[in-house]
Amino acid sequence: MTTSNTIAPGLPRLVWALAATHFVGRAGGVVRSFLVLYLTQAQHLSPATAGSVVAAVGAGDIGSQLLGGWLGDRIGRRNTMLAGFVGGAAALTALGSADSLPGIWVAAAGAGLTLELFRPAGSAAVADLPPAQRIRAFGLLYWAANLGFSVAAVTAGVLARYGYGLLFWVNVAASLTAALIVWRRVPETRPAGAARTRRALLPVVLRDRLLLAMLAVHVGHFTVFLQTFTTLPLLMAAAGLGPAAYGAVLALNGIAVVVLQPWAVRLLAGRDGSTVSAGSMLLVGLGAGLGAVSHGLAGFAVSVLVWTLGQVGIAVRFGDTFAALAPAELRGGYLGLASAAWSVGAVLGPLAGTALLGLTGPTVLGAGCAAGGIALFAVRRALGPAVRRRTR
Repeated sequence: MTTSNTIAPGLPRLVWALAATHFVGRAGGVVRSFLVLYLTQAQHLSPATAGSVVAAVGAGDIGSQLLGGWLGDRIGRRNTMLAGFVGGAAALTALGSADSLPGIWVAAAGAGLTLELFRPAGSAAVADLPPAQRIRAFGLLYWAANLGFSVAAVTAGVLARYGYGLLFWVNVAASLTAALIVWRRVPETRPAGAARTRRALLPVVLRDRLLLAMLAVHVGHFTVFLQTFTTLPLLMAAAGLGPAAYGAVLALNGIAVVVLQPWAVRLLAGRDGSTVSAGSMLLVGLGAGLGAVSHGLAGFAVSVLVWTLGQVGIAVRFGDTFAALAPAELRGGYLGLASAAWSVGAVLGPLAGTALLGLTGPTVLGAGCAAGGIALFAVRRALGPAVRRRTR
């Protein structure tokens, strides 16, 4: 039996097609992880300015998640994914050719706005499946994405030696290939008549205090988690380690997820989601804190493995939990908001991480990450009873 069949036996072809788009998109998504190095080394921007550009991508992501969820409920999951992949290819072309700071900022925001449109739409398509299939389906998508990410990390580290411009063209080709898969293999899953019968999203969300609390705690988690992708290359560069070493450490993250995800789905899917999520947030905070005070390749690798354990734990129950919280006709919107929590963290993380690193040094950054993980653990555990009552 193959690993992928162990993750998701008996799932429909739709899920495998979505998994293929996730793999292709992530395997060719070589720009984002190396964007801060491209900006500081090829464009000669300061670390703080580079962090602001990465934050602009994250700002676009926020709009992307909200727009992707809204469009998924309005024009369909399939059309939204097509628009995202094709638009992302155009935005990456603009980002790679921009030679002024305003142009870089605009193109970065455009890339964020388009490249992640597929995520809430694809999640809504999975949420349209019977509840018994959701955890395995979300697990397969996450597994495929991280298999692609590990490929991207190694590939990008090698390709970067020949110039960062090549990374942009690889990423453009991957986005267009993912669009082709959606066009040929992904059917529409939006419930018939959903656009006519669904309630307005905002009034429902504003009355849903549990959802708002869950969004807030996940924003905090993703802020701690995603700052690592901006500060880690800077910390490793300061330690005398080059792009190839950074690529190898990122590949370790992807490989660990690919290896651990099947086991985690089997072990954690039947356990209390709140306990799993709380412990995972603690691991991410401690791992990020360890990375901030590491000095050699081994220390950085261990820190990545620690927060990767937390990353896997969050992934097992993240999509399923928010899908269960959502009214059927608002699944796209709710999952868009859940994905937006990731995107808000992608804005706050680079800003907070680079600011703390630049102003106070790695020790304070590490202490802040560890303290954040402990606080998130406590809050997520406190929300557990309400989540269990709602999702039964």
